[in-house]
Amino acid sequence: MLLDRLVKKRVDIVEKEILQKYYAEVESMYTKMRGWRHDYRHHIQTLKVYAAGGEVGEIQDYLDMLDQDLTSVETVVRTGNRMADAILNSKLSLAVEREIQVKAEGRIPVSLTTSAVDLCIILGNLLDNAIEACMELPPKERLIRLFMEMKGNYLYLVLTNTAGGGKKKHFGSSRGEGHGFGLSRLDEAVRKNGGYVTRASEDNAFSTEILLPQ
Repeated sequence: MLLDRLVKKRVDIVEKEILQKYYAEVESMYTKMRGWRHDYRHHIQTLKVYAAGGEVGEIQDYLDMLDQDLTSVETVVRTGNRMADAILNSKLSLAVEREIQVKAEGRIPVSLTTSAVDLCIILGNLLDNAIEACMELPPKERLIRLFMEMKGNYLYLVLTNTAGGGKKKHFGSSRGEGHGFGLSRLDEAVRKNGGYVTRASEDNAFSTEILLPQ
């Protein structure tokens, strides 16, 4: 039917735009990392000059500047899955830049059957939503906690983020129920891969649990 074709075309366009956005964020992160490695020797030489002149204050100021700069490019989490690491670290680095406290831990020791496109949609939309919710709070109350591990033949992922009172809702288990276009795309990607999504909210914290078959 014409309507079905139009809907599919629109979904394909939006999906392409989402992927381009995520790839741009990942590339930006890696560009920063390459720049830091390239400038490393220059930083060392500058510090040596300050040290030779006994300029302790200048050394401290320079180290503070490097520490702040490095925070924006450091790897937040290493799961063992290259695509997951690329998406997670680009998004979590953005969260850190926005003064969101990040606690992340994950291990994916196996190859996943979930495609890179679907993994990008799932993780990207999940973290975009968490960052958006955190930004409604003052910096000291912003928190994203992420944990990933294999449970049997499933990848288990749980993400919890703080959120304002207006975000207090409860979502039960779903296999594709949409809550906004981004979450709808996430749910569809999980459902397509035979996975499950559970959402819940209480005490100004919002949690999402995802199971994806290996």
